[in-house]
Amino acid sequence: MHQFTRRSLLATTAAGLVARSLPACAAPASFKHDAFEVTVVSDGHLVLPTSFLAPGAPPAERASLLQAAGQTSEQYNSPTNITLIRTGADLILVDMGSGDRFMPSAGKLWDNLKTAGIEKANITKVVFTHGHPDHLWGAVDELDDLALPKASFFVASAEWDFWHGENAARGLPAERAGFVTGARRNYAAIKDRVKMLKPGDDVVTGLRLVATPGHTQGHVVLELAGGEGLIIGGDVLTHPLISFQHPEWRPNADHVPDQAAETRARLLDRLAAGRSKLIGFHLPYPGLGFVERKDGAYRFVPAA
Repeated sequence: MHQFTRRSLLATTAAGLVARSLPACAAPASFKHDAFEVTVVSDGHLVLPTSFLAPGAPPAERASLLQAAGQTSEQYNSPTNITLIRTGADLILVDMGSGDRFMPSAGKLWDNLKTAGIEKANITKVVFTHGHPDHLWGAVDELDDLALPKASFFVASAEWDFWHGENAARGLPAERAGFVTGARRNYAAIKDRVKMLKPGDDVVTGLRLVATPGHTQGHVVLELAGGEGLIIGGDVLTHPLISFQHPEWRPNADHVPDQAAETRARLLDRLAAGRSKLIGFHLPYPGLGFVERKDGAYRFVPAA
């Protein structure tokens, strides 16, 4: 298990960022954050159309950034990094990955935990950033039974209400209509063990929800107290170049694109000003780094 033992910065080229995006092995990465022990575990990766990446952006600028990222084919691989937090008697999982019904390249969380000697039965709490398949569908197994039958679950009430509302499928492309069915199936499995939270609420002392709507209507990130802070960023920042250099560009995966762009800009400004650490779910594995201002925009700098 790789240990992050010092807060140093690694100056990285675009090519270097992409080289880190898919780990040579799935070994979890751990580091101390104040009184918390934080571990990032790979759930594998998604295989997505490159056309998802800001299709409405100026074509020449978009093509240049995609070329710099090495993403010139019709598909690209998007890492899926899941955060585990140990504090006191609690072992807290942030999101549960894809499970076995989304993409064959994902759903590797439990295998990678087991390889690292972490028993999933010891997980006491699960917090969801939002209800997309790669974050929620790992909640149940192939028989629709809970993967963690003894854990407690925490969901932002606005996100729960969105997926159960009559307008949940409105605006979604036809090929993503199944996201609603899947969200309801997985949420139904946890309904007797779930606690609804709102932004500002604590999961445990030192771990609280922060509202970051737009990617989905009730999307939240998690803020871990201590030092200059740590943000577990869900899907606010999903690409190591585009999300930082052009937060105003609209990825196809955002439910409310204008709101998502405003949220990205606000979070980037906060991260750069406060020097907080960031763990990005879809950023180059293990997704841990810092945000710096650069040339009127921002850049992601992985932690060494």
